[in-house]
Amino acid sequence: MIFVLTPQQMRDAERRAMQTVGESSLMREAGGRIAEAMAREPLDLTSIVAFAGPGNNGGDAFAVAAELRAANPNMRITVYNAEAETASDARKDAAARAADCGVEIRTFPPSETEIRASLARATCIVDGLFGTGSRLPLAEPYSSAVAAINACGKTVVAIDLPTGIDALTGTASDFCVRADVTIALAALKPGLLLDPARGFVGTLYLGNIGIDRAVLEGQTRSFAALDDQELLSMLPARPADADKRSAGAPLLVAGSAQFPGAAVLCALGAARAGAGYVTVASPASAAPSLRLHLVEQVVTQIPEDATVDDAISDLVEISKRCTAVGIGPGLGLDGRTGEVVRGFLRKIKLPFVADASALFHFAKHLDILNNPGAVITPHAGEFARLSGGGTLEEEDRVERLREFVHRTHCTTLLKGRTTLIDDGNMVHMNTSGTAALATAGTGDVLTGMIATLLSQGLAPVDAARAAAFWHGRAAQMCGARRLRGVVAGDLPNALGEALAQAGTREESKLQLILRRE
Repeated sequence: MIFVLTPQQMRDAERRAMQTVGESSLMREAGGRIAEAMAREPLDLTSIVAFAGPGNNGGDAFAVAAELRAANPNMRITVYNAEAETASDARKDAAARAADCGVEIRTFPPSETEIRASLARATCIVDGLFGTGSRLPLAEPYSSAVAAINACGKTVVAIDLPTGIDALTGTASDFCVRADVTIALAALKPGLLLDPARGFVGTLYLGNIGIDRAVLEGQTRSFAALDDQELLSMLPARPADADKRSAGAPLLVAGSAQFPGAAVLCALGAARAGAGYVTVASPASAAPSLRLHLVEQVVTQIPEDATVDDAISDLVEISKRCTAVGIGPGLGLDGRTGEVVRGFLRKIKLPFVADASALFHFAKHLDILNNPGAVITPHAGEFARLSGGGTLEEEDRVERLREFVHRTHCTTLLKGRTTLIDDGNMVHMNTSGTAALATAGTGDVLTGMIATLLSQGLAPVDAARAAAFWHGRAAQMCGARRLRGVVAGDLPNALGEALAQAGTREESKLQLILRRE
């Protein structure tokens, strides 16, 4: 598990940790993690200019300066110090250690001429002005410093989060440091993963600074994120005596003559996610083409001249041999299909995941979501239609999602650059994936994966967050293999290798969370 804490939760955790560890010890550890991250990146560290704000974020800037200088006395490091009278003892100690190591310490703010000359000589900038305690919008002289940092064109490393970012909401000040690398300390903050802030973060690391895990777990948390180890622990092992149905038997109601490919992608996603027996129910006009592509899955056809009641009865009968349902990909938007979708979902007790066309058909019939096993996977436009609140703005995603889930009690996966999954207890933030997912059909693969995990007994929220993270890891693998031209059909075949790679990633004091694209 990756801890994601709000600014207040982080402050509470730090206060508890300092009762046993000590503030100076935490700051030293922070300096070590920041230096380690900088060493991992292809940075020119010949000449570093750091900005140390008045709080402990500034202390962390001194800590990393001392760490780097102690390791390489030939490194030129200048720290602009904005020390306040209320500076903590730990910050003062870190500044003293940096001075003892030969770090040049100058007063903040420098003159405009000095800061330009200093930044011109620098090969790397460290932003330690403000962390989670920053107040936006930034006032002078900090706003001018941020403007100078962004204008100099040098590589920028941000401590905990770029100055000018709201750590909770992800909103960005008019003056916001655009970082190339950010090292979050102890826990991620929600704003790091939300737009527009995510565009200012660059490559994101998470550094363990010595706060006991029990302290972090003891916080009342409203956000969380998955990591590779937790993903592997969530996926059910296949028993030695398993049969094909006990290994997962999802029914996928998908496809049409116009969109047969959606059903194919959904079925392949389900199969590669580990289902033992995948059944696809599709209109009769689509079934022949599906059978050409799905030689390892069972394709059953629903007569298009059947009455709505007969079509519903056929689907209900088929579902009796299955353990979960995935519905929506490629079905189309005609009225008769909508009647079948709604009637079928109202009759079944199986857990189900609904996407695409299905979301359109029950947008005004949310009683369908009363099934405790329901998962829906809308993108922003679909969510706006379902929730009835108009266009979904980026800064409103978390609150709109929470309100919708509170109203419907339905586990909802809201797609986006950072996909959010909420079951009413916690918002899970997905950290995997790349822009390679921005292509037709990737959502169909995800629907099939969720259907499989539901069919294997995972709770709706676990099926959704595990599938989203796994799906994103597969996309990262595909994107690493080719710079362009990743298509949805690449994802199912990458799922197995993505799991194998997940098993090779060990927990460490410094975790790579996001790679800048």
